[in-house]
Amino acid sequence: MSASEDVAYVDHPLLAPSFIERRLYQIRLAGTARDGHTLVCLPTGLGKTTVSLLVTAQRLHDVGGTSLFLAPTKPLVQQHADFYREALTVPDDEIVVFTGDVRPDDRAELWQEAQIVIATPQVIENDLIGNRISLRDVTHLTFDECHRASGDYAYVYIAERYHADAEDPLVTGMSASPGGDEEAILEVCENLGIVDVEVMTEEDADVSEYTHDTDVEWNRIQLPDEILEIRDALNEVITDRLEKLKQLGVTKSTKPDISQKKLNRMRAELQRLMNADKSEGYKGMSTHAEVMKLRRAVELVETQSVESVRRYFERQRNAARSSGASKASQRLVAEPKVREAMRKAESFDGLHPKFRKTRILLAETLGIQNGERVIVFTESRDTAEALTEFLSESFSVRRFVGQGDREGSDGMTQNEQQETLDKFRNGEFEVLVSTSVAEEGLDVPEVDLVLFFEPVPTAIRSIQRKGRTGRQADGRVVVLLAEDTRDEAYFWISRRREKTMQNELRDLKGAADDLEAELDPSQRDLSAFAGDDGSSAGSAGSSTGNEGVDAAAGDDANGASDAESTATNGETAAAATTDSDGQSGLADFGPSDEELARADDGDEGDSGNDSDGDEVDDSATVAAAGTDDEETVEIVVDQRELDSNIARSLSKREDLTTRLETLAVGDYVLSDRVAVERKSVSDFLDTLTGGDRSIFEQIADLTRHYARPLLVIEGRGLYEERNIHPGAIRGALSSVAVDFNVSVLFTEDEDDTAELLATIATREQTDRERTVSVHGGKSAKTLDEQQEYVVSAIADIGPVTARTLLEAFGSVEAVMTANEDDLKEVRGVGQVTAERIREVVGSEYR
Repeated sequence: MSASEDVAYVDHPLLAPSFIERRLYQIRLAGTARDGHTLVCLPTGLGKTTVSLLVTAQRLHDVGGTSLFLAPTKPLVQQHADFYREALTVPDDEIVVFTGDVRPDDRAELWQEAQIVIATPQVIENDLIGNRISLRDVTHLTFDECHRASGDYAYVYIAERYHADAEDPLVTGMSASPGGDEEAILEVCENLGIVDVEVMTEEDADVSEYTHDTDVEWNRIQLPDEILEIRDALNEVITDRLEKLKQLGVTKSTKPDISQKKLNRMRAELQRLMNADKSEGYKGMSTHAEVMKLRRAVELVETQSVESVRRYFERQRNAARSSGASKASQRLVAEPKVREAMRKAESFDGLHPKFRKTRILLAETLGIQNGERVIVFTESRDTAEALTEFLSESFSVRRFVGQGDREGSDGMTQNEQQETLDKFRNGEFEVLVSTSVAEEGLDVPEVDLVLFFEPVPTAIRSIQRKGRTGRQADGRVVVLLAEDTRDEAYFWISRRREKTMQNELRDLKGAADDLEAELDPSQRDLSAFAGDDGSSAGSAGSSTGNEGVDAAAGDDANGASDAESTATNGETAAAATTDSDGQSGLADFGPSDEELARADDGDEGDSGNDSDGDEVDDSATVAAAGTDDEETVEIVVDQRELDSNIARSLSKREDLTTRLETLAVGDYVLSDRVAVERKSVSDFLDTLTGGDRSIFEQIADLTRHYARPLLVIEGRGLYEERNIHPGAIRGALSSVAVDFNVSVLFTEDEDDTAELLATIATREQTDRERTVSVHGGKSAKTLDEQQEYVVSAIADIGPVTARTLLEAFGSVEAVMTANEDDLKEVRGVGQVTAERIREVVGSEYR
């Protein structure tokens, strides 16, 4: 029997015929994910995206609305979009891609027409903060590589908004490696609002036929004396700096290999001293920063290459020479032993042993064993570039790095990344030397060898990297370890965490399996995706559909996190029934009568806020997605302020809305007369010592456009953080307040700043009935807006009275020529205002 006769495909009105291979484990996972907020854990290369696709198809068919799929990188977004367009019968133009390459106004328009949006989370976060889109009608939201959902990552904010705003939410989280321990997994689930955890491992019978063994070996490398001497010189300085921190009472250990955990505790203790306004806290924090820089240099020389540490030292020298350089950077490059280490690195002309071993392993794989492709992973872009240059002497090699440019290194554009992967896939070169960007679930072709230039200390990244081999055939993974260095520590940490995570997943899986018996049959129905005969589709053949999605996993990520274990809503993996042949059969995947009745009774929980309080902006930069409540307080936020959490905090408030614009002056606009320039303590000190624009230039611009400009300085340590004389700082503050007539306000942190902005905006727009007006903005104003702006500037009367005057007199010219008596006839214009208008318009210019 031919392979094509062995393969059965999923049949559904929204799926392309004979495209998605019918795999029992995917059907089961989709069955659970359809019924509740679910974390899907599946090994790399086994089609997690297919699971989400099946749920999306079912939700769009049964419920309608919009499906939103989030992936952490642009290449991943494009990869998923290509797969969805192939796999679904939805028109291609209704499956849209949202990345930073698409203009915000275009995204707002596309959102209204799309059935499926595939996007990077940062773009969706920005559009939510800017009030361009609403999640109200999103009926399925997928978080790819959901282990990123921790801290300030955009997934956390989006999930919170989704559960609050959507009328009928359903979340699917996907990862091959959701967290290093139960606490991390539970954190992810809590952050995403997930209540079911579905786990399948390579040990499951349904999965094992699609997996292959991957051997992991490690090669021990001995570093030469010249490299060890560089390391030892740096370690001496670390010991000296830790001695100083010990004297402050924040550490007991002065060993240079002190753990990161202890360094973090040290930092927290120093922060406590700073909060108490103790000068030793600020000095200690600067010393701590020095230790962190030195540790990075040691890590590079031990685990990477001399070239990478050489480039690192060069960047440190340049940073120390720049205006406003931190004390830590200046002390670092002035330290004699560090300068000695720099000289040794500059004079080293030997070959790092890891380079030599890499060349040998590639020769074995591509030459002796007739292999076709190899991926080499390294932590450092500097190493990636040096290694690419070195290996190009013997092999056909390309680098693969992220998009960001940095000193001495250009990033790769999205097109360049895609072109490189296409060439690698087509066999146009043999070796891909990659930083962590290729870990992130990209559809990288099957390779014969994955070489870790160094171990990575997280289970997540280790699993993701190894997932690049062993997907279609047995694969090989080699890890290089420099003896008696951080390499060994990282290797064992990674192994321990990986084992811990596997055990945690098995525990979660076991708990889910225990609940299966408690489910009634209607909750395990799967047959909407059943074939005509309802039989199962086991086949070892690989379908085109699954090849297109195999890489749906991976982030190098900010740690792991996931949450709530197992099912709390009584929905878990579907149980297999048995057909007449004794084979596993598939029940109905569609909604049961009981479920439909439950939906009619409104059991699905709360729909969040019925009203976003969004106000449609006249300039059309904001999508109409909310109410027309004119009383809503609005704050305009400069796009560049998205690096802080202030805009996120403000956008979650029910009593105001936020709008994103690229402001020509200021960071926040709170009314037609109040705009705010926000500076962290570090930013403020930077503007005193150089940079693109001084604080006085920025304040001068602000005063030219707004009647009540404000400067907010956020944080502590204004006089301690930099080597700037306190008198100079006081002089600058005095000039801002007296010479420019700008009020200076101080806040503790971002939360304090957000509360202050909200208070001022509410006071201006509610108590004083002023409206928001962006002066000097880059966006073109309509004729009406320009007329209102001209009149509103007269005697600072504001846009509300300006509109009233224009409605009464019909033109700007008529307002300007009106006499006092006529002006007083207009609602809102009294004697004082009328006199002031005539004085401004009629007085001689001096």
